[in-house]
Amino acid sequence: MEAFKSIANPLSSFFLICILLLFANAAYGKTHYHDFVIQATPVKRLCKTHNAITVNGQFPGPTLEVNNGDTLVVKVVNRARYNVTIHWHGVRQMKTGWADGPEFVTQCPIRPGKSYTYRYTIQGQEGTLWWHAHSSWLRATVYGALIIHPKEGENYPFTKPKRETPILLGEWWDTNPIDVVRRATRTGAAPNVSDAYTINGQPGDLYKCSKQDTTIVHVDTGETNLIRVVNAGLNQQLFFTVANHKFTVVGADASYVKPFTTSVLMLGPGQTTDVLIKTDQPASRYYMAARAYASAQGAPFDNTTTTAILEYKTASCSSNCVKINPVFPSLPAYNDTATATAFTTKFRSPRKVELPTEIDENLFFTVGLGLQNCPRGARSRNCQGPNGTRFAASMNNVSFVLPSNFSLLQAHHQGLPGVFSTDFPAVPPVKFDYTGNVSRSLWQPIRGTKLYKLRYGAKVQVVLQGTSIFTAENHPIHLHGYDFYIIAEGFGNFNAKKDTAKFNLVDPPLRNTASVPVNGWTVIRFVADNPGVWLMHCHLDVHITWGLAMAFIVENGVSELESLEAPPVDFPVC
Repeated sequence: MEAFKSIANPLSSFFLICILLLFANAAYGKTHYHDFVIQATPVKRLCKTHNAITVNGQFPGPTLEVNNGDTLVVKVVNRARYNVTIHWHGVRQMKTGWADGPEFVTQCPIRPGKSYTYRYTIQGQEGTLWWHAHSSWLRATVYGALIIHPKEGENYPFTKPKRETPILLGEWWDTNPIDVVRRATRTGAAPNVSDAYTINGQPGDLYKCSKQDTTIVHVDTGETNLIRVVNAGLNQQLFFTVANHKFTVVGADASYVKPFTTSVLMLGPGQTTDVLIKTDQPASRYYMAARAYASAQGAPFDNTTTTAILEYKTASCSSNCVKINPVFPSLPAYNDTATATAFTTKFRSPRKVELPTEIDENLFFTVGLGLQNCPRGARSRNCQGPNGTRFAASMNNVSFVLPSNFSLLQAHHQGLPGVFSTDFPAVPPVKFDYTGNVSRSLWQPIRGTKLYKLRYGAKVQVVLQGTSIFTAENHPIHLHGYDFYIIAEGFGNFNAKKDTAKFNLVDPPLRNTASVPVNGWTVIRFVADNPGVWLMHCHLDVHITWGLAMAFIVENGVSELESLEAPPVDFPVC
């Protein structure tokens, strides 16, 4: 009997440890390890082969799939000839700002031949996010999906789909995109627009030399499938639709929404939308298609259309459908602001939300383009903007300048002087008719690295006011490190006396990228509960290149749980 006890007790202990480990894994999630090798890879599109910068030789890059609560450890090795960083777009990065990724904001770039390991945990987010380079225009080809499933044992708040398909919308230049932005920076002119849009990296049937590689999404009759749509384009809002099919929107930016039905989506760069689609049409082939929503009057844009094919695979269709020309969808006009607005204003949270009501920081930020006079002594070839100027962009008349010797987070954490100032204006320095005829004296922004400081826990409201300086257009504004509630949007100049009546304080949607309407405004709210330095910028990359950005410093709270973690040992140095 004693001998039996001596065997049983270790066995009991072993099983107890196993059970505890299982519970620990369920509580804290799994850790996923990935290697990202940034490298030049021959990629053929539009009849020509380019040495595109890719991750692991893939374009688009690898899709990462995790569960809510999991941890990601991604070692990025830079074997390309450019500096690079990776941003995990929409991930809250609670206390892990060192892993956020924007170049010279939270980190110095990963130099050629060097590496850096990003470590962070997904906390309370489910749905579709994505990752992309946040260094120059490398994200033209360096991007991929980040899919967050519910915790193990938990379900979607809708019927489980038969299958799930990520759809990444992108832009393709038939040249090196880094050369495009460098030329624009040198000349002060607008950069060349893209030569094609892509769906999962392929332009589709309507472009030269592309038909044979068109993306095909296979489905069966009678299914309900989940399509995860990401606008990974650099500079263009996009309409997206599928011929003869309707979408039920169930999520956006890794937050669930109150389901609604639509036949067309509009996504700004950076935004994601999760939709259910029923395969209830006759077995055949149907085009998925995307093309520009171009809101800036008179501005050049890529007016081409990218397509993929939704192909039914059934006994009646398997052999015959390949010979059938896909059904082509109806797409909105390029400047169809009414359709874009009807879509963006349908979003609601699934239930009543806990919204900050007593506001500590009531901010008003103008966003838009501008022009800088040709600097004294500069050559005309460096001032090829309108009437011999250089294009610029700004928030509250400040055109944001990134530092080059330290990252902003590093300077903040170490108390380094002279890298930035904390005098970003809370309201426009000059009040004017923001969406009317703007005096040319207001067209010139000042350049600076100005940040705005928030105490930990502050309840923040920001009015994002579009302007008609030079030209008005829709701006997708992305805030790093936070989700925020969009409580209202409208056209014209925001008027606090009458427009506060339009605020949705019951079930506003939770997003990380908001579309500020052309010649209009959007109001967002969030609680500053994530310490660090967080960039807020227009996700049209040409606009951030011109300075349409600012950054918040969120101070540490009182405890370690409310404080930024120490930087990792392999943190890149400038």
